[in-house]
Amino acid sequence: MGLSRQFPLNALRVFEAVARLGSFTRAGEEIGMTQTAVSYQIKLLEENIGEQLFLRRPRQISLTETGERLIPKVVEAFAILQEAMASVREATEETLIIHSTATFAQQWLARNLGSFQVLHPNIAVRLRTSDDVIAFTREAVDVAIRSGNGQWPGLVADRLMIVDFTPMLSPRLAEEMGGIHAPEDLLKLRIIDAGDPWWAEWFKAAGVENPDLASRPRSRLGAQAFEASAAIAGQGVAILTPEFYRDDLASGRLLQPFPLVCDEGRNYWLAYPESRRNIPKIRAFRNWITAAIKGQTP
Repeated sequence: MGLSRQFPLNALRVFEAVARLGSFTRAGEEIGMTQTAVSYQIKLLEENIGEQLFLRRPRQISLTETGERLIPKVVEAFAILQEAMASVREATEETLIIHSTATFAQQWLARNLGSFQVLHPNIAVRLRTSDDVIAFTREAVDVAIRSGNGQWPGLVADRLMIVDFTPMLSPRLAEEMGGIHAPEDLLKLRIIDAGDPWWAEWFKAAGVENPDLASRPRSRLGAQAFEASAAIAGQGVAILTPEFYRDDLASGRLLQPFPLVCDEGRNYWLAYPESRRNIPKIRAFRNWITAAIKGQTP
């Protein structure tokens, strides 16, 4: 037997209102039912139990002995349900689940997220990373940080930063080869992930014809952050997004040998469902991240 037949919740809700208010009419007004509909729900409940719940007198109703035994349990049960719903809503409201690309999460979000939590100590943050484009209808996620053109049906997309790129390497490696004076000098080094299309774009913009990247050993480290680590370790030259490596450039761990920076029209975006744009925790995160990135961008 299904739960709905064992426990007629709607009829029990009507019973609680009638018992509390002492009136079929007033109970109907509170719940939004006609008096006839209220009477029908009580009749269904009485048939389900097999006992009368109310003594019906002209202009007055009162609980029967069976009704008196039932009402405190019903009140207690609805209180437990209300408490359970409130706790779930509270937990949902206090936890912000963010999905991000691994590179953005490691190179920007993880370094700055602490300031969001200082401003909003009541919002717990859970961060999930992958390069997959997740579906909000299937994943328990509040917001996503994506790379792309910002055109995703049903989603609001706020632009965070341009995905641009330029070669970077260890200053020590540059020094060992007598300096990097022209873009062609980079071809004397190991190109980290020579198959990355960014390399072909950058060399073309730099005026280097036929860099012959296809003949070089292919390595795919899977995330820009790993390529940056390899470059810092002196294992070659990587093509990276400057915004993510300001600290490494300022400290001398990385060197950007040329001012030329390219982009392919892609950006990082904060995406979330249109229907949830005014949820307080999403609004708070959106306001924080857009202001934080704007404040750091020259």
